[in-house]
Amino acid sequence: MGLEKEKLDTSIIMDEDEFNRSIEPILSKQGKVRAAEPDRDPNDINSHLKVGFEDVIAEPVSTHSFDTVWVGSHAVFELVKFLFYRLLTTLLAVPAAFILGLLFAVLSCIHIWLVMPLIQSFLMLLPSVRVVWRSLTDMFVAPLFHSVGKVLSSVHVQTADA
Repeated sequence: MGLEKEKLDTSIIMDEDEFNRSIEPILSKQGKVRAAEPDRDPNDINSHLKVGFEDVIAEPVSTHSFDTVWVGSHAVFELVKFLFYRLLTTLLAVPAAFILGLLFAVLSCIHIWLVMPLIQSFLMLLPSVRVVWRSLTDMFVAPLFHSVGKVLSSVHVQTADA
């Protein structure tokens, strides 16, 4: 999408001195070159939030608005998204970080000082409980299965041919 008509009479006017200068000294000046921004989502956690204008508003081939409307609405969309994201993060980022830091600190403390010692205690007790459980089942349940087995061993099943 964009402008459908191109202007063919575009030209570039340069001095001979500018034309004869090499491009290498311009590229070697590091003062004006901006460093690449660090990737703030290296694990791609929020890939579902990478929403562009074309993902939200799309015109099918059969229906098109004026190019100026399309370009203007694209510019307004990007500007509003940019400004409101900056405004909301300015207002909410620090309190949200504080609350989430507090929440994860409490969860870590509970896990480290309560849950893991409890699990380790149960794991230490399990061999003793297993011995007691096995002796109880051998004492009460095994004789039942043995007597039921004796009773059912005397049952004979015959099939009648019809």
